[in-house]
Amino acid sequence: MKLAIITACPSGVANSILAAGLLEQAAKSLSWDAKIECQSSVMDSAVLSAEEIDQADVVIIAADKTIDTSRFVGKKVYAASIEKVAADSKAFLQHAVEHANLLQKSEVQIESTQAQGTSEQKKIVAITACPTGVAHTFMAAEALEEEGKKRGHQIKVETRGSVGAKNQLTDQEIADADLVIIAADIEVPLDRFDGKLMYRTKTGPALKKTSEEMDNAFSKATEYKHSGATASNNTDEKKGAYKHLMTGVSHMLPVVVAGGLIIALSFVFGIEAFKEEGTLAAALMTIGGGSAFALMIPVLAGYIAFSIADRPGLAPGLVGGMLASSTGAGFLGGIAAGFIAGYAAKFLADKVSLPQSMEALKPILIIPFVATLFTGLVMIYIVGGPVSGVMNALTDFLNNMGSDSAVLLGLLLGAMMCFDLGGPVNKAAYAFGVGLLASQTYAPMAAIMAAGMVPALGMGLATFIAKSKFEKSEQEAGKASFVLGLCFISEGAIPFAAKDPMRVIPACMAGGALTGALSMLFGAKLMAPHGGLFVLLIPNAITPVFMYLVAIAAGTAVTGFSYAFLKSKAKTNEVAASAL
Repeated sequence: MKLAIITACPSGVANSILAAGLLEQAAKSLSWDAKIECQSSVMDSAVLSAEEIDQADVVIIAADKTIDTSRFVGKKVYAASIEKVAADSKAFLQHAVEHANLLQKSEVQIESTQAQGTSEQKKIVAITACPTGVAHTFMAAEALEEEGKKRGHQIKVETRGSVGAKNQLTDQEIADADLVIIAADIEVPLDRFDGKLMYRTKTGPALKKTSEEMDNAFSKATEYKHSGATASNNTDEKKGAYKHLMTGVSHMLPVVVAGGLIIALSFVFGIEAFKEEGTLAAALMTIGGGSAFALMIPVLAGYIAFSIADRPGLAPGLVGGMLASSTGAGFLGGIAAGFIAGYAAKFLADKVSLPQSMEALKPILIIPFVATLFTGLVMIYIVGGPVSGVMNALTDFLNNMGSDSAVLLGLLLGAMMCFDLGGPVNKAAYAFGVGLLASQTYAPMAAIMAAGMVPALGMGLATFIAKSKFEKSEQEAGKASFVLGLCFISEGAIPFAAKDPMRVIPACMAGGALTGALSMLFGAKLMAPHGGLFVLLIPNAITPVFMYLVAIAAGTAVTGFSYAFLKSKAKTNEVAASAL
């Protein structure tokens, strides 16, 4: 039996290559001769020749996208969704041979209800948003746009990044949309999508598993009903404490970054120059430390509460955060205040019933008043004292720990920063470092920022020292990754991690752990809550500068050389498929 096989998936990455490898092995086990055309966006593949098609007894198409079948007219053809290959590739081939039909004209039926459901052009609108509002927001938007266009759909993506909402959706575009996709790690306003089919996910899956998420969007979308009080009341939404926390962190970050950089600028005039009243250094410290940093914990708490209870939670959250600052409870107290205020406000909104004439007073009078009073009393009499003690103990421990403990902490924080490249673990480490800035503890922040640069820098280095193992497109991606790494954008390594996670992630974690450990060993301190080379241009923002650079260089070298050594050069479809 001679077969001509075509595999293709919308992204042209994992599914297409994996299916090609499985079908090749299945054909060998059946002693059948198979010529395979793998339509891939990441590797070169031989196109079936006219002679190979002519000699084939059956043409088999395993695809989830439109395939040009004009060259197969007059041949026995079988077509099915690519997902059927993974279940049992040998049985798939046998079934295909038995059920192939003569192709009379250039069209073919795909045996997949999912493929049929998405074959016609749809109008899609989407929103992407991540806690920092930088890399993941825009990279996920680009991935969704490309995937939608590949499938022949009209798609528009609104990005809600650190500079606000861009490419905003109009009311008419929302009204005309067949599907709404929300890829967000934080709370975004959803009232305008009331009554629309909606699928909710996060930026990570939207970026790394775009094809799969697009399929899920069509098959799992449900009608969204806005409650009018809080978006979190949506019963279809599975939100947890992490998402509420990240909403608070995302709103806090601009305040922290602005304040931290202004504080760093005050150090240009000397580490203690701000103590002299009336000087520019003193003014900069007042702006950065006295004002911006004073708002850090209230904003964190306020927007945690906002994520939980929408606008009614904002006021009690802000007040609770201010009390956390004044009682010395620090960022831990701010987190507690946010959740206390948020759930108190949500309880009042959901459980307290008033006459219709007074219902309008709930969100502007009753909920803010009662929730603020309750949160304030809890913070003063219950939470403030114990959490303040915990914060003082933690600060003392960090400031007085021995070199062994410091190295272990740096190793842990460095590995966390490189584990999921902007995901929950990465954000948890970053939030830990940012929170300690309010306690004038700067060493963990230095280790975190240094380690965060390593993955993208390391991937760039690997593509440079082992060019023969990387395709041309990957080499170009490596150059971009290196530049992103210099700017402290870990997400530059995501394209590499998505293709080869079992090698990339361990290599990144090894380099990040080394960088974090060395940073703590050298006693490096970073006054500004941001990384990248431009922070090095601010005198005294990082100390000691040279050893800090040594830590980053060492980690980059470990990641770059280890991945260059581990990576195998994909020469054929079989090699690529077996690697997956």
